[in-house]
Amino acid sequence: MFAALLELDLGLTLFLGLIFLVLFEIFRVHSNKGRFPLGPTPLPFVGNLPQFLKNPMDFIRSLSQYGEMTTMYLGRKPAIVLNTFQVAKEALVQEAFAGRQHLPIIDWITKGHGIVMVTFNNSWKQQRRFAHHTLRNTLGLGKKSVEDCVLEESQYLIAEILKGEGKSVNPNHPIQNAVSNIICSIVFGDRLEYDNKRFGYLLKILNESMMLTGSAAGQIFNLVPFIKHFPGPHHKIKNNANELFGFMRDEVEEHRKTLDPDSPRDFIDAYLLEIEKQKSNKDSTFHEENLVISATDLFVAGSDTTATTIRWGLIFLIQNPDVQERCHEEIVQVLGYDRLPSMDDRDRLPYTLATVHEIQRCGNIVPFGLFHETIQPTKLCGYDIPQGTLIIANFTAIFSNKEHWKHPDTFNPENFLDENRRFSKPECFIPFSLGPRICLGEKLVRMELFLFITSLLQRIHFSLPPDAKPIDMDGIVGILRYPQTFSIICCSRDTKQ
Repeated sequence: MFAALLELDLGLTLFLGLIFLVLFEIFRVHSNKGRFPLGPTPLPFVGNLPQFLKNPMDFIRSLSQYGEMTTMYLGRKPAIVLNTFQVAKEALVQEAFAGRQHLPIIDWITKGHGIVMVTFNNSWKQQRRFAHHTLRNTLGLGKKSVEDCVLEESQYLIAEILKGEGKSVNPNHPIQNAVSNIICSIVFGDRLEYDNKRFGYLLKILNESMMLTGSAAGQIFNLVPFIKHFPGPHHKIKNNANELFGFMRDEVEEHRKTLDPDSPRDFIDAYLLEIEKQKSNKDSTFHEENLVISATDLFVAGSDTTATTIRWGLIFLIQNPDVQERCHEEIVQVLGYDRLPSMDDRDRLPYTLATVHEIQRCGNIVPFGLFHETIQPTKLCGYDIPQGTLIIANFTAIFSNKEHWKHPDTFNPENFLDENRRFSKPECFIPFSLGPRICLGEKLVRMELFLFITSLLQRIHFSLPPDAKPIDMDGIVGILRYPQTFSIICCSRDTKQ
C-alpha cells in the first residue's frame, strides 16, 4: 500500500513538474513578445523546428507575411529573420552581426577550428585574412591562371558528359568532379581524374554529410547534443567528417615531405610556411589542426555550392528551352563553336550572363543564408537586439520581392537586363551575402559559373528523357538547397554549321 502511494506520489510529482516546465516555457516565450518582431507561434522546447522540417521552403516563404523582420524559434532560441534587402543590408554590413551561430553538431566535428562556421574571434580573423590573401595574391585567384584552369576543366567536363550522348544520364558526378577539381588545384595543387575511386567516394560522403547535417538528425543533435553518446545517424556525420579530415591530413603530410619554401605550390604549402613563420607568435592560431579544417572548409565550400548551382541551372535551362537556345545562339554568334569563352567576353554575352545570374537567383541554394549571431548588444529597426541573438537573412524573400524584380516568381533572364538589353545587376542580388562574412570565394564562383555554363551551352543541347518524372522545384533542403536527383539527355551541337 505504502509502495503504491509512493509510486503514485512520484508520478504525480513528475507530471506536475512537466506541466510547470511547459507553462514556464510558454510564459518565457510570451514574455519576448514586444521585445522581438512578430512571427509564427512556437511550440514549447522545439520552437518552430517541426514546421520548418515538415516543409522547409513553404515555411521560409511564409515568414515575409510578418513584415520586414520576423521572429522564429530554433528550439528555445529566438532567431530574427530579415525579410527585405534594406534591413539585411543594414544588419550584415555591421561587425556587431558578424558572429556565427553556435551549433553543437559543428563544434563536435571541428572543435572550433576552420573558417566558415567559426564565430567572430581572433582565430577567425587570422584564418580569414590569411585565406583571403593567399587565394587572391599568392595563388592568383581571379587572375588568368585560375581562368585557364576552369576552361581546361570545362573541356574535360564536356567530354565526360558526351560519353553518354543521346542516353539518359545523371549529371551529378561529372559536374561535382569538375567543380571540385578547381578547388583541388588551388588547395592541393592538382586535379583528380573523374574515374578516381577514392575521390568519387569523398565527393559522395561530402554530399551525404551536407544533407544529414541540415536534416532532422542534425537539428535534433543541436537541441540535445548529449545524444552523441548514443547510436544514431549523427555518428554518420561525424564518421564522414573524419574521413574527409583523414584525406586532408594525408595531403598535408605529402606536402610537408616535398615542400619548397621558395616556391609554394598551393594553399597547403602556403599554410605550412605560415605555421613556421608564426612559431614565435604566442597569439598565433596557425597549427596543423586549423590547416586541416580550413583546407577542408575551402574544399567543401568550393565543391558543393557551385556544383549545386550548375545542377539547378541545367533544370531551369531544360524547362526553358527558349532561354537555352537564345544563349546558345548568342554564344555561337560571338565565339563560334571552337573558341573557348573568357571572362572578357561577358560584356558581349549579356543575355548569357543574365541567364547565369538568374540561375543563381532561382536556384537560391542557401535560402536562409548561413546563420549569423550578434557579438554584442545592438539595435535594428528600433528593436534592442541582445548579444548572442541569431540573425537569418531570408534570401528567398529578398530574391522574390516584387519591388525589386520584374519577374519575381518565374525564371526569366530579363530580371538582369536593362531597357537597352545590357546586363544590369540589381543591388538586392546578394547570393554571396554582405559585410565581414561575405563569401570568401565569390570571385572564383562567379568565374566558374560563367565559364562552365557558357562552355556547356556552346557545345551541348540539354533535354529531359521522355519518361522523366516531374521535378519538385522546392528541392531538398539541407545545409544547401539541392535539386532532386534527375537525369538528362545530352546531344553535341553541330560544330560545322
